[in-house]
Amino acid sequence: MASERPGATEMTGSLVTSLLWFVAILALIPAALWLLKRTPAGGAGSNALMKSVATLPLSASQRIVTVEVGAGEERRWLVLGVTPASITTLHTMAPVEGTHPAAPSGPAFAGLLAKLNKREGQADAP
Repeated sequence: MASERPGATEMTGSLVTSLLWFVAILALIPAALWLLKRTPAGGAGSNALMKSVATLPLSASQRIVTVEVGAGEERRWLVLGVTPASITTLHTMAPVEGTHPAAPSGPAFAGLLAKLNKREGQADAP
């Protein structure tokens, strides 16, 4: 004969409710970050006054970056030396017409991973 304590079912119900709220909040964190990334409040779709024009890697930790700042007649290009310790202005110049903002300089991680998986799949084939 097992007898239940009077408060055991209330405590179990409270524990389940608390656990469900905890899981719901954990699920909302990535959803909120995703939404923030895609709204103007998070910086998406804003009319930026600064954009990257070009990047030249010099070594693993050093690169030269050209950044366009300002708008209209006030636009300028800044050529910056970037290291882990500092950012130095190397040159300031008027923008060169007919150039487009820089695309990422290397293949995307997803592309590299797909190539690696494809090679491994071919190596495993008889």
